[in-house]
Amino acid sequence: MSTALAIRHVAFEDLGSFAPILRHRGFNVHYRDAGLDDFSARDLIDADLLVVLGGPIGVNEARVYPFLTQEIRLIERRLAAHRPVLGICLGAQLMAKALGARVYKGKKKELGWGGLALSPAGEVSPLAALDRAAVLHWHGDTFDLPKGATLLASNGAYPHQAFAWHRHGLALQFHVEVTAHGVERWLIGHTLEIALTRGVDVAALRRATRRHAPALEERAPRLLRAWLDQVGL
Repeated sequence: MSTALAIRHVAFEDLGSFAPILRHRGFNVHYRDAGLDDFSARDLIDADLLVVLGGPIGVNEARVYPFLTQEIRLIERRLAAHRPVLGICLGAQLMAKALGARVYKGKKKELGWGGLALSPAGEVSPLAALDRAAVLHWHGDTFDLPKGATLLASNGAYPHQAFAWHRHGLALQFHVEVTAHGVERWLIGHTLEIALTRGVDVAALRRATRRHAPALEERAPRLLRAWLDQVGL
């Protein structure tokens, strides 16, 4: 069986709707936890698929969270070896950093459900499954587009929302893996961030999740299947 390893930075930001798709495709799915597991371990380098999930820390906080240096190096090695990497939110920012791009604070925190504008390349990529769908944005940092990367999606707040690195790297600044049920854990785990973000509250996020999550739960697996087909997994 193929192996999919997911790097998890907080317990409640997991693979969500992606987990059953991976298992149905024949993957053994396992998590590695930031701050606890060794990111230089051989199994992370050799895994058929690496998924780097989101989290509340920043790429540039390696002095406080030293595992970030190992994590960036792991992503760099896998991408250089043409081994598939999927990065989500913090994972996308770590991919950008591993590819030599600048990661920095954005002008405005993006927290809540919203749309995307697919680039011409995005329209013929696995992201075509997201056409006119709302996704969950939850970040305050952003990144420059790495040299040689292909921009797949933007929106009015951030011009770099998704990029492809050749055929084997996909970086998504937003969350497509979330489920309506799973977001309830986010509303608890990120309670302080929600309270400190102007114009955002738990009730509003819950209403938006009820409105948008069902469609995303149908579209996100289509995106993942198309990308796995693309990379031959």
